[in-house]
Amino acid sequence: MATEEDVRRICLDMHGVSERSSWGQPAWFAKTLMARIWEAGVVTVKTNEREALGAMEPDTYFWTPHHQQSPNLMLIRLENIDVDELDELLQESYRIAGAPGKPN
Repeated sequence: MATEEDVRRICLDMHGVSERSSWGQPAWFAKTLMARIWEAGVVTVKTNEREALGAMEPDTYFWTPHHQQSPNLMLIRLENIDVDELDELLQESYRIAGAPGKPN
């Protein structure tokens, strides 16, 4: 089971990532937003695998109508994911968000 502190640690270990508030929740930015706490126990990330992950594990990966317009945004229930898998998804989100010093 991953936690918000795991999200924070993983994000801030990446080059050039900063933390600030977005819509009153902790959020992490590379060139653009890469992750944000959506609500307690749920984090928003960017991924190119949203449909596949949501189909395989809908109790872990999901999105709301709010996210429907952004096909690479996905929500993750932290209680259902291990830290290694969270790390992989945050690394992907970092690349999609434009890792500082690297082209998008």
